[in-house]
Amino acid sequence: MPAFTAYDGTELTFDTLGDGPPVVCLPGGPMQDCAYLGDLGGLSAHRRLIMTDPRGTGGSAIPADPSSYRCDRMVDDVEALREHLGLDRMDLLAHSAGTNLAVLYAQRHPERVARLALISPSVYAVGVEITPEVRRATALLRRDEPWFPEAFAALEALVAGKGDADTFRAIAPFWYGRWDEAARAHRDAGEAHKNHEAAALFSDGAYAPDATRAALARLTAPVLVLAGEVDLNSPPPAMTGVAAVFPRAELVVQDGAGHFPWLDDPARFAATAEAFLAGPTR
Repeated sequence: MPAFTAYDGTELTFDTLGDGPPVVCLPGGPMQDCAYLGDLGGLSAHRRLIMTDPRGTGGSAIPADPSSYRCDRMVDDVEALREHLGLDRMDLLAHSAGTNLAVLYAQRHPERVARLALISPSVYAVGVEITPEVRRATALLRRDEPWFPEAFAALEALVAGKGDADTFRAIAPFWYGRWDEAARAHRDAGEAHKNHEAAALFSDGAYAPDATRAALARLTAPVLVLAGEVDLNSPPPAMTGVAAVFPRAELVVQDGAGHFPWLDDPARFAATAEAFLAGPTR
């Protein structure tokens, strides 16, 4: 895999898929390598996907300083990649926890962002609240599915502040639009590609939502917020709040999709992402 050197000397890797104009892709997890993104539902047929492995994941080296896993400090990794690629401005596509890193990058380097695609975004960096009532209402959309009773009971335990790792694992069906063998395989593979130590440090002390929101209110780049209709992690009502942070944001809700919308309807996801990336910038 191609590699570059970060500000602190850590060697970081990335992969490329497809041809066409580049788009830098930041995975979630948090602190998961890019393998779970696949080819983003075939988006690689239209774009050259620059698939990053965050420090301490995939082929990227484990840093000497564990505090460098903090999300705000990893902004410098994204900037080092931009410089390595020789891009004056870049399209950024981020998923889940990776959207926190993307918006912090846009806050610090707004002039370097051409377009910003936030897929199933996290809300920590921008300070949007997701209430237990919204999560329950989203979960209840799946009430007719055979796995629902057990998964919903686990969700209720977590909302009440109870449960453990097994309880969290029991709500896995809610992350996918279809809880089938492909979804189970994707879930299992993802766990094997995550740096759990780094995930514990990813967000600690990294966020100042009020300052971030104030800065992003001046962002001139267009923004796509893509939400899955049944995504328990990033439910559409909360994603309305995320889109409202940006002056030029479009919210798209993909019917029937969970937290990984490129798996649930690859063609629709790729078409939506490509239409946005092919649109105007400033």
